[in-house]
Amino acid sequence: MAYSALKKTKVKIRSGYICQSCTQSALSFTSNDYIIQIKNILTRISNRLRENYVFDFKFERHLNNTTAEYSLNDNGTIRVKNRGYHTIDKEWRESIGKAKFVKDDKTAMLKVSFFGPFYGGYNVLAIDDDYKYALVAGESLKYLWILSRETTLPEDVKENYLNIAQEVGYDTSKLLWIKHNSN
Repeated sequence: MAYSALKKTKVKIRSGYICQSCTQSALSFTSNDYIIQIKNILTRISNRLRENYVFDFKFERHLNNTTAEYSLNDNGTIRVKNRGYHTIDKEWRESIGKAKFVKDDKTAMLKVSFFGPFYGGYNVLAIDDDYKYALVAGESLKYLWILSRETTLPEDVKENYLNIAQEVGYDTSKLLWIKHNSN
């Protein structure tokens, strides 16, 4: 479906919410017109999420058992702790970063930094009612994550999120399934 044909409204899809039009401006976090609105997102995601499907990129190459943990810092930013097991070096790797809301704390559009003053986009495109599964886009079509509180993803959630990602313009054939065999 072409970008121009997508509606600029959020709609309920199955048991979750999605922005119906996540165009280039949403992916680069310059506008919140296309990102879903979520009440109390911090209290609902403050926990560990597992990466179930990701695009291959250098910071997580050769990692399995990857997780992202979110918690609120005293200054209002969000602490982001990414962790994974490097399958070649046989060691755990960890990176601590911070995230900030781009507009307000009800709009699921954030910018995240692991390297000083440099930030990247982190936009929630879909999330289920219980905040167990999330589809997250980066600032370009190079970054996409399907996150879960569990080590597996129900097939209907997976298919729904893959369809949404394809509508936005992602080549979902490039997604890697992340193995989870450890806590």
